[in-house]
Amino acid sequence: MSGAQGVWPSSSLALRSLLWTLLLPGLFAGYVPWRFFGLSHAKVSLSNPAHLLGILSIVLGAVLLGVCIVEFAQSGRGTLSPVDPPRRLVVHGLYRYVRNPMYLSVTAIVLGEGLLTGSWTLSVYWAIWFLGANLFVMGYEEPALRRRFGASYDAYAKQVGRWFPNLRFGRPPRGG
Repeated sequence: MSGAQGVWPSSSLALRSLLWTLLLPGLFAGYVPWRFFGLSHAKVSLSNPAHLLGILSIVLGAVLLGVCIVEFAQSGRGTLSPVDPPRRLVVHGLYRYVRNPMYLSVTAIVLGEGLLTGSWTLSVYWAIWFLGANLFVMGYEEPALRRRFGASYDAYAKQVGRWFPNLRFGRPPRGG
């Protein structure tokens, strides 16, 4: 494959991925902090170490989220949305080390926004969001993945942690 076709299997998938990125992480890590938690009024000072760390966290989270979205398109032929999920189990890239790098990427973005704003309410928002994400993962995503991918998902889940990275670099998980 060459050109755009090497990254995105189809323009339809690229548009769906963009739509779901704007709707899901765009809402939770963009619109809500901007509208309700002071991100729109943050005064950024590059001499403030907390602001520099916040910017680094936001950029790193956004880059990792983008990498995950591309991996879902390339390997899984789907999007980050539960209504338009990957058709194949994705166990490559960041998914090789942790099962939920997208949620962790959004976490990094929201925590970075908290560092920029100094808002304790944004920290409470993050904690509630992460609790909700964890409940969603355990109550819906994991059972759905087990039904869809069976033994392959079970083997993957045994080898790769939900939230904490697998530090056995270079050894791809079995089952994908």
